[in-house]
Amino acid sequence: MGETDRRQAAMAMDKGDAVADTELSDSLKVFGAVLKALREGGRLTQEDFAPKVRYSVHYIAKIEQGKRFPPRDLPSRVEPILGELAANVLKAAAKPLRRKAGVASWFHHWVGIEEEALTLYAYECRVVPGLLQVEPYARRVMECHLPLATEEQVETRLAARLDRQRLLTERQTTSFGFIIEQSVIERCFGGPEVTRCLIDHLLRCARLRNVELLIMPTRGPEHAGLYGPMYLAETPGNEWIGYVEGQEASLLITNPKHVSGMLQRYGRMRSQALDPDASMSLLEQLQGAV
Repeated sequence: MGETDRRQAAMAMDKGDAVADTELSDSLKVFGAVLKALREGGRLTQEDFAPKVRYSVHYIAKIEQGKRFPPRDLPSRVEPILGELAANVLKAAAKPLRRKAGVASWFHHWVGIEEEALTLYAYECRVVPGLLQVEPYARRVMECHLPLATEEQVETRLAARLDRQRLLTERQTTSFGFIIEQSVIERCFGGPEVTRCLIDHLLRCARLRNVELLIMPTRGPEHAGLYGPMYLAETPGNEWIGYVEGQEASLLITNPKHVSGMLQRYGRMRSQALDPDASMSLLEQLQGAV
């Protein structure tokens, strides 16, 4: 693991996690308010400003609301539009975010990367990827999380997850690739009714022209995904970033050598998984067997 990746790895537990999340939320709101003030000071609407800094209007709106982690290069993109002073103010406002970045913050950052990605890949052997989870399935995932969350927390997290899924239809020029282990579907998590609903949803998603959904069969002589789940994104600058999650930590991977290895493994898994038609046929068979 490179030094950059080490700095980006963060872990928080119990009370410390709650404090860090609260501080991060406050800092995100402050940064968003600063960005909004600078934008309005430049007499620009969000619709005027967003294309000038090469981000979507929706993404800029979320940053200003304190709901998205701002990308590192935002100040440099702002400078030609609003000037050097505005860029320096944004850099200063971003410092507390970097200091308080923990599990939640790096996921916020990954969500921001998702928003702008040209290509998104995901391999999962534990659960269906969040972008493909239907509401009853996602709810059961969150209700089973330990330590237990309150009903309000479950509803908040569920709303955020379902909101992310609009990317599949709104980002029609983004290529999405998913490889899911057959055992994840066969587990029948949430019960037969939830599983049937999930498979219906997966089949609908698989029919979208910008989505490739592959099932990794349970039996096979080779498997390039033995290191575990992984996510990959191609940025608008054609750079690749990796993301992985563990029990109480997440890691954003930017080291080109390490990301290259992840891309190689994902590419090999595409050849080891069932092709799109065979994957859909298997899902239909599993649906009939539930």
